[in-house]
Amino acid sequence: MITSSDQPLLQIRNLNVRFGQGPSATRAVQEVSFDVAAGERFALVGESGSGKSVTALSILRLLQNGQIEGRISLEGENLLEKSEREMRRIRGSEISMIFQEPMTALNPLYTIGNQIVETIELHEGSTKTDATRRAIRLLERTGIPEPERRFYSYPHQLSGGQRQRAMIAVALACRPKLLLADEPTTALDVTLRAQIMDLLIDLQQEYGLAVLLITHDLNLVRSFAQRVGVMEKGRLVEIGETGTLFQAPQHLYTQRLINSRPQRDILPLLPIAPVLLEAQQIRVEFARAKTGLGGWFRKDVFAAVKNASLTLRQGETIGLVGESGSGKTTLAMALLGLQRISSGKAVFVGQSVREMNSTARHAMRARMQVLFQDPFGSLSPRMTIAEIVGEGLALHEPGLTREQRMTRVEEALDEVGLDHLALSRYPHEFSGGQRQRIAIARVLVLKPEVLILDEPTSALDVSIQQQVLQLLSDLQRKHGLSYLFISHDLAVIHAMAHRIVVLKDGEIVEEGETESVIRSPRHDYTRTLLQSAGLEAEAVL
Repeated sequence: MITSSDQPLLQIRNLNVRFGQGPSATRAVQEVSFDVAAGERFALVGESGSGKSVTALSILRLLQNGQIEGRISLEGENLLEKSEREMRRIRGSEISMIFQEPMTALNPLYTIGNQIVETIELHEGSTKTDATRRAIRLLERTGIPEPERRFYSYPHQLSGGQRQRAMIAVALACRPKLLLADEPTTALDVTLRAQIMDLLIDLQQEYGLAVLLITHDLNLVRSFAQRVGVMEKGRLVEIGETGTLFQAPQHLYTQRLINSRPQRDILPLLPIAPVLLEAQQIRVEFARAKTGLGGWFRKDVFAAVKNASLTLRQGETIGLVGESGSGKTTLAMALLGLQRISSGKAVFVGQSVREMNSTARHAMRARMQVLFQDPFGSLSPRMTIAEIVGEGLALHEPGLTREQRMTRVEEALDEVGLDHLALSRYPHEFSGGQRQRIAIARVLVLKPEVLILDEPTSALDVSIQQQVLQLLSDLQRKHGLSYLFISHDLAVIHAMAHRIVVLKDGEIVEEGETESVIRSPRHDYTRTLLQSAGLEAEAVL
């Protein structure tokens, strides 16, 4: 192979990828050209559908039904001319890939150790003993605790961060020259994201490998990549050194991406605004089996929420932040009356939710609605948009005629920026941002007073996220809505919230006015969250 110092490790020239045939064919990638040097950290950024992942999968020739044209060279050898047998040798040994969701990328039927050992044996012909020893060292190097024991663990027995570390260990098993990382931290909390990216930088420098990062997270790119390529609608529109590109972006699309950080724009809270929702010393416990032999006879108690108190006033937004497992969603479900409370109480407009009779609780459901993280998962694929948005009206206002119900549905769609042509269509026919607008219309049609927003923008691209946040702000101004906004994204919380409540291990460790918490966090955990999100005080104020 060519190994001269002036030869790029990876060279892509005039890459075109299309799906389908004839006039209806989709051109996913068009005339893309870039290089990645040995030992370089290069990032491809862009929104969903920009062609980032298709470009990465083209390198490994893992696209199903995709026609690839152009040239993809690894150390001067064209990968598009390789046989499938040769590509199987290259995959894993010279080029490895870390996928976005480790739970689907790792085989659930095999232990983590076996999956690393299999890669080493397949590509290097090592003995079982040597491969096992190397696998345990890799697990230790990637930061997995008790690597000898975790070697025998299955993917479902690991946490999200541990699964991602295990997948990195699998990818590095044969010391590849190029690592493709496709949105490797999207499913992780901010602190875990920072840990994984720090780990990748350490391993990249230790092994001397090149990394091609695929992401839409500009904060990650700024701290990780040495060079950046920006993709829009299948084309590479700008490429350059990271610092230069962020300081002086040339292309309008790049400028729009960089400027799409959520902007704070909220109305001050009225001093006389009444309290609508309260948590009074709420504690939520779950029974679980004790470890060891004692688990056969006795149950242990796990407190998911520990004596949490907060108040939400009319027109106010409270940002409820914390990592996965901190108790955010459990507390919200307790406030909704959908989770049994062990002690304390949830109070809605002065009335205990637990003590409400069925009629009062039914009425409360219309006045307090939930917007979920994944609009595609929360919208029935078998129902039209008219049926989805009107479903709540049929339940809570059965006296409406069909014409009255349809008028309310159309008004709700108008408010979220969707026209009446959407009425007869189905969720799969819409983009992610449009589906979230449909989900907002579904709760808005009931004219609620309180919305519980559970990570409502985490699955969206940055520019679409900004649009949805602006829509939520506009609706709050117009209708005086109160939001309990659950998120681990402090940039979003800073843009939307009047007050911040920080949860850690089920306890509220800090709360206060948003600007005060961001500017002067008192708790170490809050400071860690801010640093992991790249939101030091001077960066956001």
